[in-house]
Amino acid sequence: MGDVQPLVRIAGLTKAFGSHVVLDGIDLDVMPGQKLSLIGPSGSGKTTLLRCVNHLEQPTGGHVLIDGQPIGVKQRGGKFVPMSSTELARMRMSIGMVFQRFNLFPHLSALQNVMIGLVKVRRQPREEAREVAMSLLGKVGIAEKADAFPDSLSGGQQQRVAIARALAMRPKLMLFDEATSALDPELVGEVLGVMRQLATEGMTMIIVTHEMRFAESVSDQVVFMADGKIVEKGPPHQIFHEPRMERTRSFLRAIDSR
Repeated sequence: MGDVQPLVRIAGLTKAFGSHVVLDGIDLDVMPGQKLSLIGPSGSGKTTLLRCVNHLEQPTGGHVLIDGQPIGVKQRGGKFVPMSSTELARMRMSIGMVFQRFNLFPHLSALQNVMIGLVKVRRQPREEAREVAMSLLGKVGIAEKADAFPDSLSGGQQQRVAIARALAMRPKLMLFDEATSALDPELVGEVLGVMRQLATEGMTMIIVTHEMRFAESVSDQVVFMADGKIVEKGPPHQIFHEPRMERTRSFLRAIDSR
């Protein structure tokens, strides 16, 4: 196992918006097949970290490497220069992202939402794309809603379409940014169920979540962040039951008391 390289390597990552430092020197490796959950109070930098991984946010300093390749920049003449939008798009094809808001195209059916990347980006023939999309809608348990438009779907159904759409691109990494926090409580379970299934199938996942029980049950590694820094990281049992840092303990106490 010594020669396995991290799928994601985050090195010295900083991000500031003006004078406000949101990420302050993050170092983190995610191995292939690993499930990593990011937990912490609002404003701790979790979402910004996730957005830096697929270069939706441009880091102020440091690097994110995907499979050994820096994302968003390339080396030329001994220094880093920005990638072209084509090169960035090619790298992003291997990273699926599911947002808090479902970001579906409202004028497209569930099936068309899942097909669109296959047809437009992967240039698959429509019939082939349709087959793939239908099988993915089946995988997330909503094949019967293929022809429904987003406004007629529940939040949980929309989020499952969004997951199917991300999976259509055959990513090697899935990013989940609080995928259940916009959902009514009774719909949370159906989305977590799909995420749990992906985890058991060996998908590499970075999950920003407030669902602590889910994070504990599905993760190999849990990272607790506060004030733009990693305060503590470790296996789920250690973080949730034997946290070493007082900051982690007080966060978990505050959640338990709700």
